[in-house]
Amino acid sequence: MSVDTGAMALLRALCTTLGGAALALTAPLLAAGPALADDGGDGFTLTDPRITESSGLAASRAHPGVHWTHNDQDEPRLFAVDGRTGKTVATVTLRGVGKPRDMEAVSVGPDGYVYVGDIGDNLGGSWSHVWIYRFREPERLRDTTVTATQYTVTYEDGPRDAEALMVHPKTGRVYIASKHEDGGGLYEGPRELSAKGANVFRRIGEVPWVTDGAFSPDGTRLVLRSYFSARGYAWRDGRLGADERVRAPIQGQSESVTYTLDGSALLFGSEGAGSRVVRVPVEGTGAAPAQGPTPRPSGSAASPSGADGADGEGGGSGLALGAVVLGAALLLSLRRLRGRGGQPPSA
Repeated sequence: MSVDTGAMALLRALCTTLGGAALALTAPLLAAGPALADDGGDGFTLTDPRITESSGLAASRAHPGVHWTHNDQDEPRLFAVDGRTGKTVATVTLRGVGKPRDMEAVSVGPDGYVYVGDIGDNLGGSWSHVWIYRFREPERLRDTTVTATQYTVTYEDGPRDAEALMVHPKTGRVYIASKHEDGGGLYEGPRELSAKGANVFRRIGEVPWVTDGAFSPDGTRLVLRSYFSARGYAWRDGRLGADERVRAPIQGQSESVTYTLDGSALLFGSEGAGSRVVRVPVEGTGAAPAQGPTPRPSGSAASPSGADGADGEGGGSGLALGAVVLGAALLLSLRRLRGRGGQPPSA
């Protein structure tokens, strides 16, 4: 979900009140563009003018170096983007599904299918059900229309907002992480999704505020990102294990994350026209090390929203950190107010 004009104006007013230090640090919140820092990696910029709200990101299994992305409130279509140039090399339109409400996530399963999570709920959990769309990755990258399967999803403990959908790379099981400023839940789908009736997802763990997530290619780790940070969890026997802070860039609208196909790096994306996808090498894989401060030891305290500091940047002054916190609080408040005042689109 993009930051609207009113939100940006109020954030600018906040920066004026708090002074130059606050303006310098909260500037990335005012426009979704290139990341504040690329953490010593490379990455790419999305050049397709049709991609204005890139809400999900997933590395293709069939086409190494290509990544799937999509807008959140759009027709049912995905863009295949070349990770070297940032150019769209194919557009896939889905038929056989309804009008998407809020597509927020994409993941590629071990079965050769792409899963799209139409799981957003800007009214904070008002939809009785949400949807997952699934289609086989095309063998050839070209503009095409494919028949997709639509799955109805409900949660055992009632409706909720979510932006993260992850398919485990070994078992093929689908997981969803809900989104709430006081912390969300990790939900496990049935062993196999069914196109008949509702697929009930049950809560199996507690997670912070989450805007996207991704499993490592070997299936042993799960990374969840929020607006200002990311955390990595050990994954064993289908459950969350010990967690630690993961380096992540500060971006204007931190929306997506995926592992590269070889697992050597994480790619962090954001919304906005011409937005930047930042590559951050994963420690211990032999990839080029990222530059920046040393992450906190595992077990360090995190804020309820998961925003445990401006990852990828130095600690900064108390005033600057306070500006980020206040800016985030204002942004979240504006989103809640905007959501309450809106009307649900037709299903």
